[in-house]
Amino acid sequence: MIFYIKNMVCNRCIMVVQQLFESFNHPPVRISLGNVETRDPLSDNELEKLRKSLESYGFELIDDTKSRIIEKIKNVVVQSVHHNTEDLKINYSDYIKSHLNRDYAYLSSLFSEVEGTTIEKYIILQKIERVKELLVYDELTLSEIACQMGYSNVAYLSNQFKKVTGLTPSHFKQVKENKRKPLDEV
Repeated sequence: MIFYIKNMVCNRCIMVVQQLFESFNHPPVRISLGNVETRDPLSDNELEKLRKSLESYGFELIDDTKSRIIEKIKNVVVQSVHHNTEDLKINYSDYIKSHLNRDYAYLSSLFSEVEGTTIEKYIILQKIERVKELLVYDELTLSEIACQMGYSNVAYLSNQFKKVTGLTPSHFKQVKENKRKPLDEV
């Protein structure tokens, strides 16, 4: 049985969800961002307990198809921006389309309808959160960060960063406390 779970955004999330399923004696056969597959279905009672346990950790079982598609889009974006070691100079519409095997116009329209923002804006917010993380680590120059994040130049990154955060990257570096957001709140 496949379960779709909202707000799984990192490997720690996978670990927590796996432990929850194991505590219900239904260890995952497969688990990835946003979904868990078990061998056997859960009883209605177990399912309700699982739902409450997941919610206590900030996760949510997704029941409807539209929400599942939205969560898949978000997971693909988060995976590509935050966990991908490949070149980020990608065409996100083609990337998302290939991972979901659906028409991008449909995915874009659905995302905008449900989330109240575009996929493009969501991608920008995720990229800016990743840039914030890299700035806090203080291991790369702004030029290296721009290159790693797929920006054509530092000026473009700086302008987009300021538009989203209200701060320049260098000012953000100086006042970095409490400026980052958890990925599930982006």
